Amino acid sequence: MALFCDLHNHSVFSDGTDTPEQLLELAEKQGLCAIALTDHNTVAGLPDFLKAAEGRKVRAIAGTEFSTVYQGTELHILGLFLKPEDYAPITALLEEFRIRKEQSNLDLVEKLNAAGYEVDYHRIKDNTPQGQVNRALIAAELTRLGYTKSIQEAFQTLLRPKCGYYTPPERFSPFEIIRFIKSLGAVAVLAHPFLNLEETPLREFLKEAVPCGLDGMEVYYSTYDEKTTALAEKVAADFGLLPSGGSDYHGGNKPHIQMGIGQGNLAIPCGLMTALEKRLHKS
Repeated sequence: MALFCDLHNHSVFSDGTDTPEQLLELAEKQGLCAIALTDHNTVAGLPDFLKAAEGRKVRAIAGTEFSTVYQGTELHILGLFLKPEDYAPITALLEEFRIRKEQSNLDLVEKLNAAGYEVDYHRIKDNTPQGQVNRALIAAELTRLGYTKSIQEAFQTLLRPKCGYYTPPERFSPFEIIRFIKSLGAVAVLAHPFLNLEETPLREFLKEAVPCGLDGMEVYYSTYDEKTTALAEKVAADFGLLPSGGSDYHGGNKPHIQMGIGQGNLAIPCGLMTALEKRLHKS
């Protein structure tokens, strides 16, 4: 019997390199009981994901990862256990953001070009099956062209907002996204909090987020060490949040992260998924 799951994965429908079908095939090879597809700001891959899961032993959980901003800091909120009837309202909500994001991408590439970085935005789009471009794909192109040594270096240098090339698009408030997810009867989970916040501002955020309906928080994550995981467990418990976990698998765009096991440090019990799912009946 499969004992472990992975509740945070990306496909070609955002900035991953695997199709939804390939994600499920990999999950079966990894012996997982379930995986969630949580592409950034889109549900476009979910119909293929659920269809490809038919007849498989691994369970497919429909989700998405919403980009939000809290006091100038980017925070990501996962919506899990989405239903097909939720796709239309989610798509409608995200369409305005998609337009803003596309303009942000174009402005970024224009500024890079003017500074001598010969990045072809149309090439990036043409090589992205669903055309959903974000900074990770632009970082991959900068690395391919030799301007940076890695995607991580691109984010730390050229693609940092303080460098002057990148201006983030206006984003949603995390509180409005949490309320929106709960209005759908789905489950709201704060993704990788310690990638973005220190403990004190995280606790301040949770004081507002929990009353909005936040259900859980990722306490098991690929880049967390034992100390960070222990702190995440304590903070979640202090606020009555259910623990969640995910690798944040992106395929070839994050080759050091593997589905289900992260960097070899993950083992997310299926019981966490079950506990989160029970929140559906309390929405």
